[in-house]
Amino acid sequence: MPRLELYSPEGLRIDGRRWNELRRFECKINTHPNSSDGSSYVEQGNSKVICTVQGPMEPKLRSQMNHDEANIEVNISIANFATFQRKKRSKNERRIVELKNTLENTVKQCIITTLYPRTLISINIQVLSQDGGLLSSMTNAMTLSLIDAGISMYDYVSSISVGLFDQFPLLDLNTLEENELSYLTVGVIGKSDKLVMLMLENKVPLDKLEELISLAIAGSHRLRDLMDNEVKRHGKLRLKNLN
Repeated sequence: MPRLELYSPEGLRIDGRRWNELRRFECKINTHPNSSDGSSYVEQGNSKVICTVQGPMEPKLRSQMNHDEANIEVNISIANFATFQRKKRSKNERRIVELKNTLENTVKQCIITTLYPRTLISINIQVLSQDGGLLSSMTNAMTLSLIDAGISMYDYVSSISVGLFDQFPLLDLNTLEENELSYLTVGVIGKSDKLVMLMLENKVPLDKLEELISLAIAGSHRLRDLMDNEVKRHGKLRLKNLN
């Protein structure tokens, strides 16, 4: 697709959004109460992700046990029908391994792991549909599942992607935009400006980096509010059922 079609002279993108508008965002927690300790479902545009958390639990292998803090394991599975190619993906695929390592490093910074020595926290992520913002969708789903599991965290970790079209920053990219533009994915803790994740997919001009990160932080804060609303809604529902 020609680059000029991505952003019209009227300031509209392919899906009709402005440069700083989020895609439709929907989330639910406690979606699999009988099969996991914490679970969530996230839709970011047409990207759909399910996340379940098991633990803290005793690890099956001694090599997984850390006497000072919890050991965190992330498993990613992308459905064959998640993209138009409908190809089978191996867990050892380079891209999946890269995402797994990024998520594990991110979650270790937001969980108070010293509260759970000699335990294992297993995070399982299933991608049902992939339409841009894959890493950010998985990060947001992982945060909600950990909250549902009651695991102590410093704060929410909200994530979003941001790209550069010529000299214009674009927030929350879809697949067509990601294929054509240089972009990065940012993870922010709480309502602060502290980054716990930054993955740069392509080359970005250094003088534009600060502008892109500022836009990503603002977008992450908006997602954090939407996630917080879902957690509060579920908490009120649980309280009502108890009464």
